[in-house]
Amino acid sequence: MYLPIIYQDVNYVAIDKPPGLLVHRTQLDTQATQFALQLLRDQIGQEVSLCHRLDRATSGILLFALNREALCFAQAQFADRTIHKEYHAVVRGWTQDAGTIDYDLRSEDTPTKAQSSKTEYTCLNRSELALPVGPYRTARFSLLKLNPLTGRKHQLRRHMAHIRHPIIGDTCHGDSAQNRFLRQHFGVQRLLLRATVLELDLPESRSRLQLKAAQDSEFQQLATGLKLI
Repeated sequence: MYLPIIYQDVNYVAIDKPPGLLVHRTQLDTQATQFALQLLRDQIGQEVSLCHRLDRATSGILLFALNREALCFAQAQFADRTIHKEYHAVVRGWTQDAGTIDYDLRSEDTPTKAQSSKTEYTCLNRSELALPVGPYRTARFSLLKLNPLTGRKHQLRRHMAHIRHPIIGDTCHGDSAQNRFLRQHFGVQRLLLRATVLELDLPESRSRLQLKAAQDSEFQQLATGLKLI
């Protein structure tokens, strides 16, 4: 598998991770044989280190460091929340024009621990299809831009489910009727969540780097089929 490279310099390399690809080896799927970390290392012929993570089902920008100093510099920005991240998602129903979800999430690794979590969203478009789904006579969808202000595990998926607008294709926190709708009418089962923008400071020059990923063809095809673009 060839990984599309969005950006590369002496410190960082960013790829456009396809949906379904694990970022690294994990006990969650011991049968998997391909991982973004190892694929990129072999592709560019040098060691790489993860600066952050994306869920297996999420596509889009994934950043790696090419040296220890660059890794520490990026991780400090993630910890200080000075990195700007944007995602695009298709969700069930019609959301408000914009909003902020300020809702603590229980740690999935330590359920007794609650973590402050905040997400901003903006509705880019809405659609309604004259097709029944679940108990409803029509199917309604919203295309959102999501800006996570914190970085909790599955934050966007859990926050959207919390406000009753789960992300389409989410098998853990989503709506099974909507997911069946996607399979039945489009023959696809995938999470409609994509990391599209990542901004961070660069070491040495301290200039601001903005990385952008265009919508992948399948996401765009599905959004078009749902009459959102």
